[in-house]
Amino acid sequence: MGDEETILVIDDEKVVRDGCRRVLTGKGYSVLVAESGQEGMDLLASEPIDMVLLDLKMPGLSGEEVLKEVNTRYPEIPVIIITGHGTIDTAVECMKQGAYDFITKPFQIDQFLLTINRAAKSTRLAKKARQFEQENIRNLYDLNLEKSRLKTIINCMANGVMVTNRNLEVVLHNPALMRLLEIPERHKDPVPVAELVHSEPLVATLKKLQTDDSSRDEFISQEIEAGKNTLRAISAPALTPDDDVIGTVTVLENITPFKRLDEMKSDFVNMVAHELRSPLVSIRQQNNVMLEGLAGSLNEKQTGFLEREAAKIDQLLELINDLLDIAKIEAGKHVQHQVPTDLCQVIESVVNLMEARAEQEGVTLRWACEDVKPVQVDPKGMEEIFNNLVTNAINYSPDGGEVKITARGRGEYVEIKVADTGVGIDPEELPKIFDKFYRVKHKKTRAVMGTGLGLAIVKGIVEAHNGTIDVESTPEEGTTFRILLPFIPPEAE
Repeated sequence: MGDEETILVIDDEKVVRDGCRRVLTGKGYSVLVAESGQEGMDLLASEPIDMVLLDLKMPGLSGEEVLKEVNTRYPEIPVIIITGHGTIDTAVECMKQGAYDFITKPFQIDQFLLTINRAAKSTRLAKKARQFEQENIRNLYDLNLEKSRLKTIINCMANGVMVTNRNLEVVLHNPALMRLLEIPERHKDPVPVAELVHSEPLVATLKKLQTDDSSRDEFISQEIEAGKNTLRAISAPALTPDDDVIGTVTVLENITPFKRLDEMKSDFVNMVAHELRSPLVSIRQQNNVMLEGLAGSLNEKQTGFLEREAAKIDQLLELINDLLDIAKIEAGKHVQHQVPTDLCQVIESVVNLMEARAEQEGVTLRWACEDVKPVQVDPKGMEEIFNNLVTNAINYSPDGGEVKITARGRGEYVEIKVADTGVGIDPEELPKIFDKFYRVKHKKTRAVMGTGLGLAIVKGIVEAHNGTIDVESTPEEGTTFRILLPFIPPEAE
């Protein structure tokens, strides 16, 4: 079948035109006919033609002249010469001038169709080749355009970008990278990564990303020092569509201003807290002297004023201590003395301390431990965690109820739960409860005083021990805080 190729038959003999039309139409070709060379050229100009059958001997515009015109204007269209036995030499000369083939009159149908089909196949292949070439040119243009856009974007980025290959050679980097690494001259790619990056931890990370299959979907963030700058480097493996690792991509951000700002904030909080605590402690001591009657006797009204004043001073001291704890946690200095610790003893100690307060509020305080091994922690930090959680549980159980602390071994972790049957927390408030200065709002607990820093401190201490904390709560039914802390590995005990 001819796949609907259109063949133009140019011949001054009607019998030849009709014969070609009949045979070719029956084989699936579309056929146009012209009885002169000029008419044929007009059809070529107005119709999509895939092949030309051309008679050499015609009045007016001869076959040789038509061939020359077709080769000039439509070089992609194959021309098959129709010739008699007496003009075969001329037909061969025409092939030298660009004709595809020739057939002789009278036609042998099989030979005729074989020549036509061969030319049609050649035309289809040539057409596909042109399409592929055009697509290739278009794809190359799009690729170059995309590459140019990507290069412009990367070069204009404030963050440093570094791409390495499998040999840990930098194959793409931008000016920001050189600026952040304080390298005066831009290197030509590729260059060994060690010549640009002088941070052994970052180089080790890049090696790990290329050799560790488990890092395939991993993004590794780390801080590195580069001259006077502190940089955050986020690295990930570069993958092929088949998920093969072919290198790494690293983005570097200058976090020096943020580090300095954090240091200034911590220094400021420490300074203010210490400057406030010293006079408050002095005032509290003088207040105690008067309350104990060491400065003279007091009447009932004076005693009441001093007791309320002492309570307010205690609240301010609690706020200052919480601010100092937050500053230490954010500076990474809160957990300083981690030792093997029996959490059950810590929990028992806190419960004994809180029992009187719980009884006063009508709350039943219970605790239980099961299969709990020692953990490597700061005992004072653990006391602060349980003090905060148990105090909150009592405060937010205004109608009495039960507060229960449980500790159980869970594989490589110890699970601690502090559960109450109090007012609970609304779902929209749950994501905020570990934020600094955030306090749960409830009509029954408006009188509860606090800084809103307790849970932020608890979260900071837990995470400093490589643990996790989460919370579940149902309004008017209660709240459960759950902490996971890693046990001491057997070889470390």
